[in-house]
Amino acid sequence: MELSARERRMLDGAEGEAVRRALAYQVEVGRFFGARRLVPVTNAHMMGDIEVLGDAGLGFLREMQALGARARIPITTNARCVDFAWADRLGQDPGECAKERQVIATLQAMDILTTDTCINYQTLYQPHLGERVAWGDTGTCIYANSVFGARTNFESGPAALAAAITGRTPEYGFHLEAHRRGSFLVDLSGATLGDLADWGAVGRIVGESHQSYYAVPVFIGLRRPPLADELKHLGCALASYGSMGMFHMVGVTPEAPSVEAAFGGAVPEGAERMAVDDAAIEAVYRGYDLGEGDARLVVFSGPQLSLFEIKHLSALFAGRRVARGTSVFVTSSNGVLSAARKLGYLAPLEEAGVAVLEGVCFYILQNLSPMREREGWRNMVSNSAKIVNIIGAHRFRTILRRTADCVEIACTGALR
Repeated sequence: MELSARERRMLDGAEGEAVRRALAYQVEVGRFFGARRLVPVTNAHMMGDIEVLGDAGLGFLREMQALGARARIPITTNARCVDFAWADRLGQDPGECAKERQVIATLQAMDILTTDTCINYQTLYQPHLGERVAWGDTGTCIYANSVFGARTNFESGPAALAAAITGRTPEYGFHLEAHRRGSFLVDLSGATLGDLADWGAVGRIVGESHQSYYAVPVFIGLRRPPLADELKHLGCALASYGSMGMFHMVGVTPEAPSVEAAFGGAVPEGAERMAVDDAAIEAVYRGYDLGEGDARLVVFSGPQLSLFEIKHLSALFAGRRVARGTSVFVTSSNGVLSAARKLGYLAPLEEAGVAVLEGVCFYILQNLSPMREREGWRNMVSNSAKIVNIIGAHRFRTILRRTADCVEIACTGALR
């Protein structure tokens, strides 16, 4: 790799051992991916909860902190695995909860903002067109690349931390023009797309059929401009089912003012074209195995909810009660939930019996598998296509439904 004079000094230890280790790690990552150089970044976002880190990860963080590691650019944290106000009620392990507190304290000692949110792009920082960042969590990365036109790869926890320490990242993947061009067309003119779950279903259809990090769909034929939450659910599903890091939406996303621009100047001859219509989306909903019709768990999480989503759910649950024997979870960030409480949106949820968790995503809750067994949860119903896909390791039978249908299932206990 071509290193600047300052980067060579950093690699020689002139700025301390923590910086030297971080840059040495980045050089190895860059060599692996064929990066020619390192490029400056302005913002980082890292995943780092005890469920993901384990004891080895916590030890690594402590070691870096002891070596004097400090963030030189703003860096925020992804959702964690414990809401301490709910830990006892959820039967989470006290020892692991104590370690989670140690993780938070260690991160803060390195000047990392422990914001505990996977929707940083909605609530904390919106990079501009062409801005280079180093973000972890697949949903944040695809949103940054696509909706903002910023540049990032899916950064692992150590990679995002290293970027914050050095202010750089290897230039490969979506930092390069060659990988940001469209790969194939997706026509949505036959899709009504009236619910967030519909957008997630589109992400599943497109992602499952094109499983490649560098596959970049170009969406055309929209009946209206999508909202931020709709783009969020689309992107999260594309990343979850297809490992995709970017999409274009003609007339909506900044690098796609036209179809030709989305493909880097001209649509390649013979470019693949697929269509997703209402029938295809309905087929997604019909395709889930309902098992014995168990409707004891409904989840609104993964990604965390925006204030607009909380407001919508509040209206749907107002004056109703969650069915006996059914558990309902909503998760979001401190900022969103603080505003929602002040505006009166949380009271109808809590009065209905909904558990509102702060700073976590449901699928990474500490002790989730034992929790599932203890509560007898078999089916999990959600309006998020992402969580329906990624929570499978915990052996739930997952079912995607539209938002109002999820609320109806939660309040009646009837799944069909």
